[in-house]
Amino acid sequence: MNKAIAILGLLSSFALATSVGAENPEHVQQLDMTGECVACDLSGADLRDAHLIGVDLRHADLRDANLTGANLEGADLAGANLEGAILDSAFVTNASLNNANLNGVDFTAATIYDADTRGASMNNLNLTNAQIYNTGISIGGTEE
Repeated sequence: MNKAIAILGLLSSFALATSVGAENPEHVQQLDMTGECVACDLSGADLRDAHLIGVDLRHADLRDANLTGANLEGADLAGANLEGAILDSAFVTNASLNNANLNGVDFTAATIYDADTRGASMNNLNLTNAQIYNTGISIGGTEE
């Protein structure tokens, strides 16, 4: 029952906070309706301020997606392609980013805590004012 309430809250917040800007609008609708979209095409999607808590986005294409202010707590993004995505002020805690493509991701002012980044590609990240704890993301040569 609590999970159903949480998903309803996620979906209503997600539907209000997003506009369809993805290459495949059906995949945005699938994410909106189910909280999962494995291997979906969400490239270029406008997911600003979306409540994506616990979503399953394994192997999804999120290239150039706008996830500014999104809550990705507990999200599974293993193997996802987030190249060039904007996660400015995003909340990424207890998330799986292992084997993800994070090249060129903008994590400005993001909170990244206890995220699994094993095997992720992380070139040219923007980590300006990001709060990073207990991850494999390297800051100035030291791993956090």
